[in-house]
Amino acid sequence: MPVEITWWGHATCTVEDSGTRVLTDPLFARRLAHLRRRRGAPPPPAAAVADVALVSHLHADHLHVPSLARLGPGTRLLVPRGARRAVPGLRRLGHLRLTEVEPGMTVPVGDLRIRVVRAAHDGRRLPLGPHRSPALGFVIEGEARTYFAGDTGLFDSMAEEVGAVDVALLPVGGWGPYLGEGHLDAGRAAQALARLAPRSAVPVHYGTYWPIGMDHVRPHEFHTPGEEFVRRAAECAPEVAVHRLGHGESVRPEVAR
Repeated sequence: MPVEITWWGHATCTVEDSGTRVLTDPLFARRLAHLRRRRGAPPPPAAAVADVALVSHLHADHLHVPSLARLGPGTRLLVPRGARRAVPGLRRLGHLRLTEVEPGMTVPVGDLRIRVVRAAHDGRRLPLGPHRSPALGFVIEGEARTYFAGDTGLFDSMAEEVGAVDVALLPVGGWGPYLGEGHLDAGRAAQALARLAPRSAVPVHYGTYWPIGMDHVRPHEFHTPGEEFVRRAAECAPEVAVHRLGHGESVRPEVAR
């Protein structure tokens, strides 16, 4: 069966590979603190059906406890090392099979292997407490090798640590008018694409949430990162097929056979 990727908005995707459903950074809320969902309806209940959910880091727009609570009983949940200590709400999710992971680990799920890699990003549960956990990326290895970058900046050994991949799910924006250190904008994501050299790419982490009351503050940072990434990718990595999805849309990218 072909590998299928669905983008639900922000960093939330479903990757279906080898009969296994993988959900990334589940975020199903209409509103999160000072953020509201400005584009795309919240994902339907079917989006919460997964064999395993991957959490890239502890920031509330990536580790959202109410969204994780919607996952079905017995769902595997991979979270960064130290997450239980830093996010007490995880302890209420007794219906999930939670495993703390760190870079270098590989976790088998069905016919897949989930390989944990490093991300260059602040992994703390801001603004609460001093506890640190690593920010992670994941490589889902089955019929395809799909890299979910989570949140990350560029780093010199990115291609070496991630390894050869068929598909890259890369963040290209954010949820506010400014991107700080440890993020990819459209230009830096295109540079990452050139280093990774996958066959296909899907831009994520843009065009979904925006701070309440800031609709007119640098609105291009909300609306344009996906289109800008397509343009920059064509310059930096013209051999890569870029699939810019709408919310809830799916693609079956070409993979090596």
